[in-house]
Amino acid sequence: MAPKKKEEVVEKAPKAQEEKREEAQKEVPVDDKVKETPKKKTSKKTKKEEEALEKPARKRASPKAKKEEVTKEPPVEVRAEDVPDLPSDAPEGTTDKAPMEEEGIAKEVSEETSEEETPKETTKKRSVKKPKDEGPFPEDLVFGRYNSKEVVVEDPSLKAFINLEPSYVPHSSARHANKPFHKHKISIVERLINNMMRTERFTGKKTKSYKTVLDAFQLIEKRMKENPVQVLVRAIENSAPREEVTRLKFGGISVPKAVDTAPARRLDMALRNISIGTIKASHKNRKSISECLASELIAASKGDIQSFAVSKRDEAERVAKSAH
Repeated sequence: MAPKKKEEVVEKAPKAQEEKREEAQKEVPVDDKVKETPKKKTSKKTKKEEEALEKPARKRASPKAKKEEVTKEPPVEVRAEDVPDLPSDAPEGTTDKAPMEEEGIAKEVSEETSEEETPKETTKKRSVKKPKDEGPFPEDLVFGRYNSKEVVVEDPSLKAFINLEPSYVPHSSARHANKPFHKHKISIVERLINNMMRTERFTGKKTKSYKTVLDAFQLIEKRMKENPVQVLVRAIENSAPREEVTRLKFGGISVPKAVDTAPARRLDMALRNISIGTIKASHKNRKSISECLASELIAASKGDIQSFAVSKRDEAERVAKSAH
């Protein structure tokens, strides 16, 4: 009999639990369940973020924008009274808007033309003064004073052998020494300086002869009021012999024969005679050697017989003339 009681108790238990659940559902309404749902705790930060998202962002107006708002003029209202009446001769179909539009176009065109014309009227042509010709630089002048490019060589045979390239200091450092036919590459002023290095007082003393030639050129400029390089070239042309005598042997007998002098030799002989005559004139003379050189060049440029170089040229040509 005991096992039957246990089965009855097990069957009654689930029925009692179901009845309790049904009673609880009847007592509690649905709305109350919704209200009883636990609320989520929101932090202060999230609320502020939500408010910032909901509200539209306000931009601060810049001072330029404020000025533009102030300067903006209100729109002009056009009344019917202000619009001009159409003329009686106007064709049919015309309206009051057409003349207003034409006037506006005409105003725009006039404004554009005035803007283009105003700068042309206001801008005046400024007269730009060209700088005066200051001449060549001192580096392109002989001794930094005398322009050798203005010098003219009249003798056609000597023109190819007289070098007139400008040089501030006529000194080539013996660049063309010991080279055949390279003398004509040296400046004519430097060749005069080199020829002045004669006798014990001037041999090997280039600086001393350099100062002598420079002082002589200054004296020539004062006396002649002319470019001293031009005077030197003219003196060379007048003192260069055109003919000279050579010796020919025929069976032990020497016979003089007149021959034409080469241009390079003519130039060498002229410079040599000018320098020798200057040094001879300076002996036992109160004049300085620079004054003697200046007087020698001036006399030779004029073709004066008192010049040592011109007298030597006449002597050589006279002997050559007798040997014809």
